[in-house]
Amino acid sequence: MISRREFVLLTGAAMLAPTSSWAVDAFPPMLDHIILGCSDLNQGIDFVEQHTGIRAALGGSHPNRGTRNALLSLGTRHYLEIMAPDPDATNVQPWVMTQLSELKKLVTPRLVTWAIHPPNIEEAAKRLREAGLAANGPTPGSRVRPDGRVLNWKTLNLENNHSGVLPFLIEWAPNSVHPSSDAPAGCSLDHFSAVDPDPVALGKTLQTMGIEMAVEAGKVSQLRARISGPKGMLEVTS
Repeated sequence: MISRREFVLLTGAAMLAPTSSWAVDAFPPMLDHIILGCSDLNQGIDFVEQHTGIRAALGGSHPNRGTRNALLSLGTRHYLEIMAPDPDATNVQPWVMTQLSELKKLVTPRLVTWAIHPPNIEEAAKRLREAGLAANGPTPGSRVRPDGRVLNWKTLNLENNHSGVLPFLIEWAPNSVHPSSDAPAGCSLDHFSAVDPDPVALGKTLQTMGIEMAVEAGKVSQLRARISGPKGMLEVTS
């Protein structure tokens, strides 16, 4: 009998999982949230509700980043973030303009990136540097919820995230409520995986980051997720 880690490695090395497969019902234990990008937040909320039967709740705006979001719980410590440009944003920083431009171009919602929550983000940053993976941060961030509560966190972003296939790291402040705890519930994340032309190389990078994740072989680098709700199923890719 092989372990889960050995199974994931063997799956990637043998390239057994085709791009159309949704058979591996697993996701990384450290997964914090996945981000579904869209050009209009209300349309994104409607899109998710139409497929799952659950309506995401407004989360708030990201100061100086030009985006706002809505949230849907996927269980303890896991959630879906629907993110779109904020039409009322001011003081948008130059470094986020590329992301905003890409969000505005989206015709249908798609996955844009994802996050993991390591036990200690400072130690994680040190390990990444020692492994030769360049990253920026940890950088503080915050947003104000509709109820007035302020959420604070730190993020660590890889300089090369493989077009969003590799995650960023997040550590929530001790006094911040994790979004999964009070976002609308009723959905579950049944499957989350990465696809890449070289699944072995991508799998090694994920291992370096301490991530256990199914890596499938495909023509293009891509994220895949399957979310189940009381009304049905939502399958999305990047």
